Formats: sequence, structure tokens, C-alpha cells
Amino acid sequence: MKALQSFTALLVSLSMIAIPFAPTPALAAHSKRIKKPRKAEFVPGELIVKYKNGTDVTTRDAMSNRSGRKKMRTLARSMIHQIQLRSDETVESAMAAYQDDPDVESVQPNYIYHALAAPNDPLYSQQWGLKNSGQTILQANSFDTIDSTNNPGTAAKDMGLEAAWNSITDCSAITVAVIDTGINYNHGDLAANMWNGGVTYPNHGYNFVDNNNDPMDYNGHGTHVAGTIGAVGNNSTGGSGVCWNVKLMAVRSLDHTGSGTTVQIAQGINFAVAQGAKVINMSLGTGSFDSTLNTAVTNANNAGVIIVAAAGNDGTNNETTPTYPCNFTQANVICVAALTQTYALASFSNYGSTSVDVGAPGTNILSSWAGNQTTIAETFNTAGSLNWTASTTTSGGWAYASKTLMSGGVPKVFDMLVDPSNWNGTNTFNTNTDDKAYKTYNINAADTASLEFSAFVDTNTNVDFFKVYMAPGGGNPIPGGTLLDTLTGSTKVNGTLTTEFFSYDITSCTTATCSIGFQLQTGATGGKTGVGIINFALSLLTVDNTHYNIIEGTSMASPHVAGLAALVWAFNPSFTMAETIAAITTTGTATASLSGKTTTGKAVQALGAISYIPAPTGVSAVKN
Repeated sequence: MKALQSFTALLVSLSMIAIPFAPTPALAAHSKRIKKPRKAEFVPGELIVKYKNGTDVTTRDAMSNRSGRKKMRTLARSMIHQIQLRSDETVESAMAAYQDDPDVESVQPNYIYHALAAPNDPLYSQQWGLKNSGQTILQANSFDTIDSTNNPGTAAKDMGLEAAWNSITDCSAITVAVIDTGINYNHGDLAANMWNGGVTYPNHGYNFVDNNNDPMDYNGHGTHVAGTIGAVGNNSTGGSGVCWNVKLMAVRSLDHTGSGTTVQIAQGINFAVAQGAKVINMSLGTGSFDSTLNTAVTNANNAGVIIVAAAGNDGTNNETTPTYPCNFTQANVICVAALTQTYALASFSNYGSTSVDVGAPGTNILSSWAGNQTTIAETFNTAGSLNWTASTTTSGGWAYASKTLMSGGVPKVFDMLVDPSNWNGTNTFNTNTDDKAYKTYNINAADTASLEFSAFVDTNTNVDFFKVYMAPGGGNPIPGGTLLDTLTGSTKVNGTLTTEFFSYDITSCTTATCSIGFQLQTGATGGKTGVGIINFALSLLTVDNTHYNIIEGTSMASPHVAGLAALVWAFNPSFTMAETIAAITTTGTATASLSGKTTTGKAVQALGAISYIPAPTGVSAVKN
């Protein structure tokens, strides 16, 4: 477990991917929707029965024709029979009888298929999770870098939504709450699907970060999640959601850096339940059991509200290192792992044979974004030298370094700001130092700004301190600026030095100039390897209603399932919460990468989920 302590850290953060690093040992075509009758999903009075290998032909034929039923035809070398039922029995009751038979491997309705429906949204062809044609996901649609792993993917490795959309696209009877960074409720692909909160909640939800009724998204994450669930489909704009029409409730419980507290998130759950949400998406997580949050989840469970949670992005087993709310055990929680475009388990995705339930698309996911995002990246380097202003009490303080590090098991060269100057994850820093480095940036006016970087930190706990500063207006921020964070301890995991991702709200610094500074103060103990900073960036967001982005993480897998829950419940309004969850978890596609890694071993599948038939109660099989 990481021993790093942050004196200003918030409790819960987004489940977007943050890739860990470790030093080397040395260091589509569009068509109009085809409308079909909503409930004609299987042929009445028929079943398809598959017998177990070894069942002889006489037994099979006798079983098929008994009790007044009739074999219509055989498939697969006579092991699968199409059965005509008696006129006085239903598909459901006959299925129950066959399921009790020891010679039957499986039984199912004779499903009806239609020509596939597809929305006319121009970016739909890039939404591989909805329809995977083996397409290449393109950088042109994204602010963030496209993941080249399994891109292009494998055709048909998707949720199979077009088959389900022939029966239902309208989930407007269902309210889905997005507990996240808010939603840009004015976005052109979301506005028509926002929940109507009336005069009390005129902006379609509530903001528990600032305690007001304006849950506008100043990050992008919540808007992205909302678009996957319910971007308006078939409106010739942007992409499509799993539901073409739905009620999206914006619950801002995370700030624009993606962090929130127990109180903010628990309030968000309770608000969603009280205001009639049937499904809650929670693309967020923390590593500690939280009794207050657990109580809120129980409240949702008692109210019959489904919570869909992200599994987490540490690439670890949630059985040994839990992630909450994924690891909560209430019956209403569905926990989701992330799959790549080939349906491999994403390298960053957490998993768990008893805690994570299903898999869903989670890499290179295109969806709506809160606005125009610009990034000021930093290499720390000018002509091989540090381009920051540095001062130190001893020699060998802050310096520029180019280092080869392992990223996802592959060596990669990174520009770094390091202290000591000979940092390699092994060399130790000087004792009794006070090393400072800063740089001033020109920042144009934006609605929000964040400082983001990843860092290796290896210091003596409560002896050595790594500090982060900012100063609006420029100049040396140390010590006259604003202290953003004080860190002490180590980011080592099981003896391996890894990076931790850090993000800070610097919106108050969006003047003409803003200085960012780092300080390393060491005591007399020594023996530690210091600090190495990579992937430094200032992220600026100007809210508008037209942008999209491609990102990845279990945060992106979760809303695929939340949208599917809404689709299933809208199609089957008489379903209970338990039946809706069973429809999702029992009808998915068996997927090798999820075998032993989830409770079901399955990736969610839309047509099977909406066609799920709950087992009848009070029915017993009669054998001749």
C-alpha cells in the first residue's frame, strides 16, 4: 500500500485511467431507424432445447414429444430441437420444466430478429462499444491521446445494441442520475435528455460541491459519462447514447479536478433516490471502506435503485485491494470492468472474482465533452538544460533529466523534473536541503484550470516534505504564493517505486500569468531517492456546447451498463430491481478475458438483456 501522505488530499477521485510507471532496474454507414413492434421478441408457443452430449436419439425424441409438445425440426446434428408447445402453456412455464431436466443443457425462446437499426449521428461510426466494425478510432475527434492498444479492434466485439434498438431506443420513462463532476446540461447532444427538476431544480440536478442548484460540469468527465448513457440518438448530431432518449439527472459531487468527499457523494446518492432516479452511475472510487457511503448505498438498495460502479483503474484485484463503491455487497450494486476493442481486459482495469460483475467497453470511448479543452504541456527542457528557475541550499538540487521508464511493460523516454539531479530511482538525495524550482506561464482566460502531473516520491515520512505552490500574477511562488499541497512518504508499492497522479484546481490563477513551483525540503535522515515529475500539464477548459472527446477507464465502462439498465427497465417496466440486474448479469456474452476475473465471466449484451425472462415462481416440472 502506498504510504504517501497528502495534507490537503480529498477522499474520492474519478475512475479515469491514470497509468502507473516504474523505473527500469537501472533505473460507419448510417440508416434510418426501422420501426418494429415493441414486444415481438420471440415466437410464442415455441422453444429451442439443447440436449447434453451423450443423450441418445431415442431419449431426445421422447423428451421432445412428451407432454403433448411436438418436435418441429432439429439443428446441430440433432442435439438442438425446435419444440412446439401445447396451446395451454406459456413459454415461461415450459422453459422452467426443461431447465429442471438433467438431460437438457440449455433452453431458450425462439427469438425474432429484424433488420438492424442505426442512428444517423455523424460520430456513431467511432463509437465501437455500440457497434464494433473493426474501425480505427481516430485522434481527430479527441483532445486526449488515443490508446493504440487493440486499435483497430475486432468486429462484433460490442454490446450488440443495434439488434436491441429495433425493439426499443426510448428510455425516457427512466431517470438515470450521474454522480460525477456535473453535466454540461446545455450540450447540443444532451440538452433534450436532461431531467426536468421543475422550479426547484431548474438546472436539472444539484451541486453538492458548491451547495447550489447549478451542477454545470467544469471538468468534462461527467458530461462524457452522461453522453454514453444518453446522448440524443438519431438527431444528426455528434454521437448516440445507449438510450436515444432518457432523463439524465446531473448530480455534481466531484469538483472540477475530479475529487469529492464522503459527504458530497452520500448527499448525491440520497438526492438521486429522493428525486426518483431508478439508476445511479458512479464512475468514481476510493480504497477505504466508508460506512457513511455504505449507508447511502443501502438507502438506494432499500428504495429499489440500481447503482452501477466502476471497478477502478489500478490493474489490481479488488479481492485483495478493495475499491468502493464497487466492493460494497448490497444487491443493487453492479460493478463493471473495462474491455478493449478486442474484448481483452484492459491493462488498467481492476477485476475481482466476487466483487466485479461484468465487463463493458472502456478504452477509446467517444462521448460528449464539457467544452473546449487546451493543454499547456511542459518538457522542463531547453537545449538540454532545466528551463525552470531553480535555487538550492546544496549542489545537485532540481534539474532536467531524460529517463527511460517502463510504461505498461514497455520502455519509454520521459522528460522529467528531478531532485536530486542524478535521480534514477536509486540514487539518494542530499540531507538538510531546501530546493526550489518554479516557472511562470501565460494563461488566457478560461472557465477553469487544473495543474496535473505524475510523480515518483520517495521521502522519509514527516521528516522530508515535497510541496506544490502557485502564484497568480507570476513571480516566485515560494514561499509567497499559495501552498497547494504538502506530501511526505513514498509512492512505493511492494518495494517498487511507482508514480502517483496529482491534480489541483488553479482556476484562481487564470490571470495573465501564473507561476507554478515545487519545493523539496529534506532533513538529516537521508537514504531516500527524492522526487521525479513527469507528464506535467496545465489543463484549461472553456465551457461550450459542441465538443466531444475520447478517453478511457472503468469510468467509461460503467455508463455503458447504466445505460443498458435503463434500456432493460424501460422495455420491461414491470421488472423489479433484482430482475433488471439479473437481465444484465445473466445474459451477457461469455468472454475469455473475464473468466475468473468477474462474478459472471461475461460482457454485457443488449438484446439478451432486454429479452430476459425471469424464472417463474410456483412452477414445478412434471416428468413422465
